[in-house]
Amino acid sequence: MHPSKVNRRQVKCWTDLPNVGKATALVLKQLGIQEPSDLVGKDPFDMFSELCRITGQIHDPCVIDVFMSITRYMSGDQPRAWWEYTAERKRILASGNQTAKDLVRPKKKK
Repeated sequence: MHPSKVNRRQVKCWTDLPNVGKATALVLKQLGIQEPSDLVGKDPFDMFSELCRITGQIHDPCVIDVFMSITRYMSGDQPRAWWEYTAERKRILASGNQTAKDLVRPKKKK
């Protein structure tokens, strides 16, 4: 749902969350998250890693942005468009000398 249309009191299903459509709803179910309230306290980067592990493929890092938007929304933040998290995600990944691929394939220890 578009963030401007979200109403926290009416969140009953996945598509009531900001930036979540049918495809993302299926992804959340794949991750074993039963209901929107289960997102509270979840780490978006861990969710991304688990999704890549479950599906056996590396997904677009923008998925992390969506996960950031919904985990923060369910923790009380205002609804925001997923792309408003892109710069933050890139900063976080860059600060640890990581890329989205490193979330799936950790760097080898020397």
